[in-house]
Amino acid sequence: MGAHLARRYITETDTEPDPSRKFEFDPNFGFPERTEREMVATPEQLNLAQVPLEQRDYCAHHLLKLMKCKRDNWPNFLACKHERHDWDYCEHQDYVMRMKEYERERRLQLRKKRIEAQAEAA
Repeated sequence: MGAHLARRYITETDTEPDPSRKFEFDPNFGFPERTEREMVATPEQLNLAQVPLEQRDYCAHHLLKLMKCKRDNWPNFLACKHERHDWDYCEHQDYVMRMKEYERERRLQLRKKRIEAQAEAA
C-alpha cells in the first residue's frame, strides 16, 4: 500500500479514502448476506486482564490466551509458541481485512467519480 501516498497527496486527492475517518459507503453495499464482525472477548474480560487500549481489537481473545500462558509458564517463555502464533495470525488476517476494506472504498469512490463524469458529459 506504499503507492497510496502519491495518490493521497498528489494525483488522486479526491478519490483516495482517509483512513482516519469513517468510510463513505455502506459496508453491505453489494453484499446482501454480509455480517458485521464481532469481538469474541468481552470488555469485562479485557478490563480484568488489564489489556492496553491499543490492543483491544478483534484478536483480543487470542491475546488473553497468550497472556495467560505467559503467566502460567513464567520462566519458560518458549512454552507459548502456539498461542503467539495464533495471535500473530489473527493480527495478520485483521490487517489484510482492513486493507481489503480500504481498497474497496477507494474503488467505489473512483466508480462514483467516473459515473458523475459520464452524467455530466451526457
